[in-house]
Amino acid sequence: MDTVRLSSFVSGLWDDEIVPQLVEYIRIPNKSPMFDAKWVEHGYMDAAVKLMETWARSKLSALPGATLEVVRLEGRTPLIYIEVPGSGDDTVVLYGHLDKQPEMTGWAEGLGPWTPVIKGDKLYGRGGADDGYAIFGSLAALLALREQGVAHARCVILIEACEESGSYDLPYYVDHLAARIGNPSLVVCLDSGCGNYDQLWLTTSLRGMTGGELTVQVLEEGVHSGDASGVVPSSFRILRDLLSRLEDPATGVIQPKELYVEIPPQRIEQAKRSAEVLGTAVYDKFPFVEGMHPTTENLTELVLNRTWRPQLAVTGVDGMPPLESAGNVLRPKTSVKLSLRVPPTLSGAKAGQLVKELLEKDPPYGAKVSFKLEKDGSGWNAPQLSAWLEEAVAEASKNHFGAPAAYMGEGGSIPFMGMLGEKFPQAQFLITGVLGPHSNAHGPNEFLHIPTGKKVSMVVAEVVARHYQQSVKS
Repeated sequence: MDTVRLSSFVSGLWDDEIVPQLVEYIRIPNKSPMFDAKWVEHGYMDAAVKLMETWARSKLSALPGATLEVVRLEGRTPLIYIEVPGSGDDTVVLYGHLDKQPEMTGWAEGLGPWTPVIKGDKLYGRGGADDGYAIFGSLAALLALREQGVAHARCVILIEACEESGSYDLPYYVDHLAARIGNPSLVVCLDSGCGNYDQLWLTTSLRGMTGGELTVQVLEEGVHSGDASGVVPSSFRILRDLLSRLEDPATGVIQPKELYVEIPPQRIEQAKRSAEVLGTAVYDKFPFVEGMHPTTENLTELVLNRTWRPQLAVTGVDGMPPLESAGNVLRPKTSVKLSLRVPPTLSGAKAGQLVKELLEKDPPYGAKVSFKLEKDGSGWNAPQLSAWLEEAVAEASKNHFGAPAAYMGEGGSIPFMGMLGEKFPQAQFLITGVLGPHSNAHGPNEFLHIPTGKKVSMVVAEVVARHYQQSVKS
């Protein structure tokens, strides 16, 4: 393969077509079903599917025999299914998603979740990096191989529309399409992060996730705080007390030992190497307020905290009026949304049940306490890389990034990976992405680093080509 020609082809396709398509995609507020219960009526998900479908179909003529279908199971979000014929008997699955997180506040002036803005080499807006670029990057890689006549295995591209809600629709599609998908020997996922934009980063593990709504109710209606305080326990205080069962309020350390696992020695060594490569970028990529510092100065411990240890975040609150409307009232109840990241090898379902029992048992003062479980996604720990794949990513990273590949776990969740890991235990996994420093997925000012998107597409092309070469040898 001519890597210079590959780079030129992919870069040109990104500049001429992919970036303009992503600009239009960002304009569509196609929030995941968990954040838009009326997603069907609103039609935004269908609009995003149509945009991607239209562009992808326009490229199929350059991939002889390729087909595309928008699969729709009743009552579920749609899925884009693309088959690209190849040589040999092996199959490569390339995965991404098109649904988005909600708006979030705090966007800088001139920026917004549905307002695409290009500044230098960054495309701002919700969803471009997480994960709108995946279908474009995957097809760009295959088109680049075709342009040079480089052989590859049969490829299946799956783009789901429910990932940000925990991928609860995806198992039904994988089962429905099982015979057509086949038995892949390589899975490529473009929905992960990168420690920096200077080299290729492979994701070695993903944390699982559980969570839901914790509600504490003490009254049937609000009452005068001067009359009730000291007699009626505050729902907020009780809630704080309950959360301390789960998390140490002083350190943030998760209390139940059952939510921990033994970290594999290889992952500890990889964390050390990642900490050496990144230095203080492990934490200074975050927009800390002046004077703020991370939980520890030990960089390796910070990497392990975000990849292999359980951590809690309170992501929403209800039952509290805005400050300008807050009167002297002892409120009847308080609710919070909890998001608990759990270690890659811990069952998300078991963790969720443990949390529910922990929070609901023996409620202080006999308060009405309920924890409504919403998520129970397990994590994923990558199998050992085959020698051919390790060599392929090392060479591709040097060819297109000019630096060695790096390996690190990610703190986020991709339920699809655990699912495929169970279904195809012999498959190799290439998990990578463009969510690097300050890209701020799910938050304000999210952006796609365009040069990294291009380079990741180039790497995928090289790895898919090498995969076929390896299959011929074996």
